[in-house]
Amino acid sequence: MIERRAMNMNDTLSEQGGRIKLSTEALGMYYGAHHALMDVTIRIPECSITAIIGPSGCGKSSLLRLFNRMNDTIPGVRVEGSILIDNLPIYDKSTDVPTLRKKVGMVFQKPNVFPMSIYENIALGPKSHGVSHKHQLDVIVEKSLTQVAMWDEVKDDLGKPAPELSTGQQQRMCIARALSVEPEIILMDESCSALDPESTMKVEELMLDLAKQFTIVIVTHNMEQALRVSDMSAFIMINDDKVGTVVEYAPTIEMFSNPKDKRTEDYITGRFG
Repeated sequence: MIERRAMNMNDTLSEQGGRIKLSTEALGMYYGAHHALMDVTIRIPECSITAIIGPSGCGKSSLLRLFNRMNDTIPGVRVEGSILIDNLPIYDKSTDVPTLRKKVGMVFQKPNVFPMSIYENIALGPKSHGVSHKHQLDVIVEKSLTQVAMWDEVKDDLGKPAPELSTGQQQRMCIARALSVEPEIILMDESCSALDPESTMKVEELMLDLAKQFTIVIVTHNMEQALRVSDMSAFIMINDDKVGTVVEYAPTIEMFSNPKDKRTEDYITGRFG
């Protein structure tokens, strides 16, 4: 059974020196003329799990992708306000984006395995960052697969094509691939939505274990999952002007047991969304 860690957010937020890993202030985003997000202000503690929840089309994935600047590749995207990681603005002109993306890994909704062996999938990131010695790569591959509880499953089949793994194994391998470059933050965009219940449970258990070392931010439509694994939750919905905005941001247990906004209550109880 998954046992979610309790977090005293009053203590966390009162000790901001070094404890807040990622924060946004008056964050807004446009796709060309379309105003997608506005006035997003949240503070995410390190070594925690934060769930971003809300109805389809409210901007959850757009927000997640701002945290490692994946939206940079979309023409016409404009960002207002600020995003800080370790108190440094990631949209500053001096930011080295490849270094940022090494620091902030991402796992997608569907496992995006590459058409190569399990070993090469994991080793690809370290190689791109200059690791070339075979022994170093061997150590990284073993460590990364061990972190996602897959080493014993695949250690004798590292040359096997990764697409031949089960869907659940593929997703855990993708998490291992993200871990191979030693990130500090892991973004997970609906990473369990394509998985069966058993694989989902394994990934959720993995999230809880990884949160002892990493800061994790997930997007999920699954309210039970948010309640099971996350310390904090941000509820986003579209306002009257059709712009995504944060309605409520609070410790998950508090939000689900005593939401401050009626719209939050309606969403988490399934009355809309």
